[in-house]
Amino acid sequence: MTVRLRGVVRVFEGDVTAVDGVDIDVEPGSFVALLGPSGCGKSTLLRLIAGLDHPTAGSVSIEPPASRRSKIAYVFQDPQLLPWRRVLDNVALPLELSGAPRAARRAAALAALAQVGLEDAADRFPSELSGGMKMRASLARALVTRPRLLLLDEPFAALDELTRHRLDDQLRALWVEHPMTVLFVTHAINEAAYLAERAIVFSSRPARIIADHRIALPSDRAPALRAEPAFHREARVLLEALERAEA
Repeated sequence: MTVRLRGVVRVFEGDVTAVDGVDIDVEPGSFVALLGPSGCGKSTLLRLIAGLDHPTAGSVSIEPPASRRSKIAYVFQDPQLLPWRRVLDNVALPLELSGAPRAARRAAALAALAQVGLEDAADRFPSELSGGMKMRASLARALVTRPRLLLLDEPFAALDELTRHRLDDQLRALWVEHPMTVLFVTHAINEAAYLAERAIVFSSRPARIIADHRIALPSDRAPALRAEPAFHREARVLLEALERAEA
């Protein structure tokens, strides 16, 4: 899906401007990181794109527009799993709400869990999962609808570094295997450089674009890439942009 923002402004009650005059074009099938200081308005932008909120001024358009809601999946920072439902039933929930037959949604949920390496946990409850497993279940729930646009709002921010790296690897591999447009909000420079093909850096609130940078790294990314000079050069470019954003 193509995402296009034109002159987007979002002002909240109390005359608080969160986003101020943002123009973005996101190409179909691309992986874009939205990077900026905490509280700068990145999450607000993601909610505007998802249709969970509406701009005060400007426009947000997604092409193709048909069946928009069923083609967009959203992963929050909190996994938001229902504690009284087993993992399989949590993952199948979007299909259940859309009226899919029980057998079909069970098969699709099992396939989504297999995609994230969590099929062995299908019958567990969320309380029996680690933090990383909960995030994988949340990602499987997003993937079960086979979205064309995947929106992720700092989904791995609360996890330890090793778990975060593993989930970054898994997310990148899923995107390569199942092409879709991905917008990933983060404030982590290395995560943005490793995951994305393009990083958009925003200023402190209100969000304005400071830099729009194409990541010059190979499409085939393995964990060892994080130790290579090319990776650190890209991370440095983003760091310098972020320093300008906070100035």
